[in-house]
Amino acid sequence: MINSLKILFSIVFAWMCYVVVTTCLKSNLFTEWNFLGSIPWMRATLWDFYANVLVIFIWVCYKERNIFGKIIWLILLITLGSIASCAYVLIQLFRLKPGEGLKEFFGKKNG
Repeated sequence: MINSLKILFSIVFAWMCYVVVTTCLKSNLFTEWNFLGSIPWMRATLWDFYANVLVIFIWVCYKERNIFGKIIWLILLITLGSIASCAYVLIQLFRLKPGEGLKEFFGKKNG
């Protein structure tokens, strides 16, 4: 199961990096912001995104003991979205020792 999750989140991480980079090369978010902000579904998507950031950040706060780490991860989650989420999950998966499973993945604190 853990190896399958590593593969899955690696694929999602790589895909999101590709999507973000290719989109950045085609379009500047800051020049498009006024137009995008006028679309109701874009506003709903942003609210949805930040609600998800909150959920993931609560898990990060449980896992991380260091306040500096918590702040860094909050900044990364807000600025990089699913790229940071996948990176955090992958780090947690690769920190697992042989024989550890989902219980340790979700519940074991870092540090």
